[in-house]
Parts: sequence; C-alpha cells; structure tokens
Amino acid sequence: MTVVITRMSTLFLRTLRDDPADAEVPSHKLLVRAGYVRRVAPGVYSWLPLGLKVLRRVEDVVREEMNNIGGQEISLPALLPREPYDVTGRWTEYGDALFRLKDRKGADMLLGPTHEELFAQLVKGEYSSYKDLPVTLYQIQTKYRDEERPRAGILRGREFIMKDSYSFDLDIDGSKASYDAHREAYQEIFRRLQVKYVIVAATSGAMGGSASEEFLAESEVGEDTYVRSPESGYAANVEAVITPAPPALPIEGLPAAAVHDTGDTPTIDTLVAWAQETFPDRGFTAADTLKNVVVKLRSPGGEEELLAIGVPGDREVDFKRLEAAVEPAAVELITDADFAKNSFLVRGYIGPKGLQDNGVRYLVDPRIVDGTAWITGADAPGKHVVDLVAGRDFEPDGTIEAAEVRDGDPSPDGAGTLVTARGIEIGHIFQLGTKYTDAFDVGVLGENGKPVRLIQGSYGVGVSRMVAVIAEQHHDDKGLRWPKEVAPFDVHLVIANKDEGAWSGARSLAADLDAAGFSVLIDDRKASPGVKFKDAELLGMPVVVVVGRGWANGTVEIRDRFTGEATEVASDTAVATIVANR
Repeated sequence: MTVVITRMSTLFLRTLRDDPADAEVPSHKLLVRAGYVRRVAPGVYSWLPLGLKVLRRVEDVVREEMNNIGGQEISLPALLPREPYDVTGRWTEYGDALFRLKDRKGADMLLGPTHEELFAQLVKGEYSSYKDLPVTLYQIQTKYRDEERPRAGILRGREFIMKDSYSFDLDIDGSKASYDAHREAYQEIFRRLQVKYVIVAATSGAMGGSASEEFLAESEVGEDTYVRSPESGYAANVEAVITPAPPALPIEGLPAAAVHDTGDTPTIDTLVAWAQETFPDRGFTAADTLKNVVVKLRSPGGEEELLAIGVPGDREVDFKRLEAAVEPAAVELITDADFAKNSFLVRGYIGPKGLQDNGVRYLVDPRIVDGTAWITGADAPGKHVVDLVAGRDFEPDGTIEAAEVRDGDPSPDGAGTLVTARGIEIGHIFQLGTKYTDAFDVGVLGENGKPVRLIQGSYGVGVSRMVAVIAEQHHDDKGLRWPKEVAPFDVHLVIANKDEGAWSGARSLAADLDAAGFSVLIDDRKASPGVKFKDAELLGMPVVVVVGRGWANGTVEIRDRFTGEATEVASDTAVATIVANR
C-alpha cells in the first residue's frame, strides 16, 4: 500500500508573522496567523485544510458521545419556511437576529438559527404510538444568526456549526432521564476535548421551557459573566441570578418624606456629596439613593413601551440581565428626543411619583422592600426627595432582576457569598416541556389508547466555537498547542538538515510513524530551520520530531508541544518512544 504523507511544500497553507488588524483575542490571532481560518466578511470565515481537520475531529468526538446515549443523526435544511416559526412566534421574537429572505415567488424564508420547530414537526409526521418513544435525534449543521457585533473570530460568528439534539419523551421522568443523559454526554465531550468548564444555571430565553443549564468554558475573554459560591458550589449565569430579598422593615416612626433643593446634583456622586454635607450625622452613601433608569421596550410586534427600573444608587443596571428579564422584547436607552417628548422625565432627577403619575411601568430591584427609605429624584431640576419610603410613599409595579451582580453578594442558596468570573458558552441544555409539541400538536396514542402530548428537550453544543475555545485554553506565546484528540496531525516532522541522507531518513521515519498509526505532517520546504521551528510552534501539533544535525550521529529530537520538553533519542527508537507516550 502506498503511503501518503502530508507535505508542507504542497499543503494549502500560508502562515503569517503579524496578527490580523481586527483580531481581539488570542484564538482569533493564532487561528488566522497559523492559516487555519480566513475571514470572508464580519462573522463569516472560511475553513482551510488544517482548520477543517480540527473542526472535523471535534465533530467526531461530539458525534461519538451523542451516539453513545442513543442519539440518531439526521440533517435538516438550513433554508426554512416562515410558517413554523410564525406558529411559535419566533419569526418576530428573534427580531433583527434572524436572517430573513424571500424566494422568487415572494414567499418568506429564513436561515435557521435553531430547529426546535422542525424537529417537532418531523416527529409528529413519523410517530403515532407510545411504542416509538423515547427518541433522541441530532444534527451537526450550520446555523445563522445576524449578530449585531460579530467579534473574536469564530468565537462569535454569524455563520457557525452547532450540534443540536432534541429528545421526545412520554412523561416527565423520561424527559429528565434524557436531560441527564445529555448532561453526562456533554461532560464526557468536554473531558475528551480537554476544555476547562463550569456548569451554571441559566435562563431559557427565546427557547422557552423550564430547566436550563449552560456549560461555560473558563476564559478571561468570555462574554458571559457567571457567579459561584465557593462555600456551596452554587453557580449561575448572571442573567439567572435571583437576588435574595431582605425582609420588609417596619414603617412606623420613620421620618416623613421631604423635598429638598439639592442644586446641581444630576449624578449619584454629586447627590451623595450634597447629602453628606446636609446631613453629616446620617452617614449617607450611594447605597441610600434610588437610581431610576428609563428604557424603551420594543415588542417583537413592533409596539414600544417606556419602562423604568429602580436600583440602589451604588449599583448599575446590567443590560444583559435586563434583556433576559424582558425577553422577547428588545431594550434601548431613551434618547434626547424621548426626554423632549415626555416632559415629566427630568434628566438626573427622575422619581417614582412622576413615573407612576404618567403611566410608566415602574419595576424595582428586589432589595427595595417595604420600609426601606431612599433619596431619589423629585421630578424637578435641582430637587430630590429624602426619606421616600417604599410601601408608604410609593408602590412599585413589581420587581425585576436588572441590577449588576457583584463579588461579595449573598449567594441565592443562602450559603456564602458570590465571586464572579468570565466564560464562553460552549453548550446549553433545556427542558422545553410542551412549548413546541403544544404548538404543533405533537402527540401519540398512549398505552391506554388515550392521546399523550410529548415532552421535548433541546441541547446544543457550539462545534465551530469549540475550536476557538480549545485554542484559547491551549496556547502559549509561541502559538497553538492542540490536545491529541483534536490536533490536525499527531506528529509534525521537521527536516532541519540539508544532507540528502537526513531527508531520506526523515521520509522513512514518516512512513514508519504512519505505519504505527500516527498521522504525520512533514516539513519538507526549502526554508531555513528557524522558519520551520517557528511554524511548528505556531501550528501546534502535540509532537514535533526534528531531524537535524544529530542525524549524522543517529539521533533525532522529540519535542512535546504541551510541556515544552525536548528529548534526544536514537533515530531507530523514535517511533517506539512516540508510541510509548501515546
């Protein structure tokens, strides 16, 4: 059998010495510099031979673990009709994130962002008896989302590859078993890919349903902030954190609310300075002020509503938490035009009274309980009200989780305090319940002959994103360091000797490695040893074998790209050494 070894002299590859101008994070810089991917448009990338090899190996791991839990692979189209998404409301709920288009006959179509609707319809069309259940179907397929700010290379793209799977069960117990099976499969996937991650409680968002957990890869460049309690093991995405509300306080005997001239005090800092000077014995801080932020909500149908959020003045409104709390509506800050249109909104001096007198819905942080007293705007320039008591002087329309979560906040489970960290979402699992099976009337005849509504689960893994995540977690200042499970090649053989005997020996060594079951990339270019070594470090294969000056003495050098260790061994024992360390 003819041995075919991949040669760098013919490989479709160009490495770059400089970082791409638009690259913000290490994985983006390295994957482009190493010739794994190339940018086509914002959030859209081509996969070149080495990048595609890594991508396919990640796919293989995901596929194996999905098959291990009984998943059956199918492939649905990415170009989809509008009608199923109208049934569930997601044609409008997705808003601007959805790629919409029309065919030549004017029919509305979309590029699929996710496929809950299509899988529900498929199962309805194929199954009719309880004997067919349970079933888990999955696909590894390209998805499309029109990200407002695509960034960080393939970490946040508009076209990306995802494994999405869907379970269908007859009852809650079966649904939980499917959920748990996916949870365990994901843990095995990430173990094999050598990804450091945490599992956190999450919100369901536009997916709907009940239980929801995210798998976040630990990374300082992640866009997701999560919190955990070291004391209890509690962990959650910040959007899912429920603020423990303190007990209500007695109202009797509290001072009456009074409006004061506070001068030019439109910010919390200037207001606190005034309060400390005016009431030096009361020890006022920013935590005693009530900050009122007004936003516009735009529903998926296009209707707009003003919403006011009240938070303690020592905290900011976290717009990711706010957006999660009001989904599927979109959120934006009000503009100068909105202030001009609503004269009761006095910038820097907004108070609960003016909001509620003018019909603006007013939601507050859970910490603002009855009996708490506040300094807040009095709806007139240069005026604030002191000792405004919740439950006596104003009644909010409800609470909302919108304030920032900080290190040291009490853990929602009552055990310890929270610390914050950043991560990259690599997986998300949902117990959807019957949201989609109700929408499409997906049911079968049960064992007793009566109709049974199926319970659906949805489970996603970002396959293309995983390539970037692995690159983020496994690199050094010289380049990539791929784990063995996903590396494009097992061995990178560098010929750093001009002697024809060394070249012939290197080719023979490559053939022996191939025969031993290793995939080999041989650098046979007419380039200097320095260039070859730099490229070997940049490309990041787990094992680098250097056929250099030592060949004349019967030795080669074996470098471990992960540890950086280099060992000189006899050339005739090189294959056995690599096999022993497999």
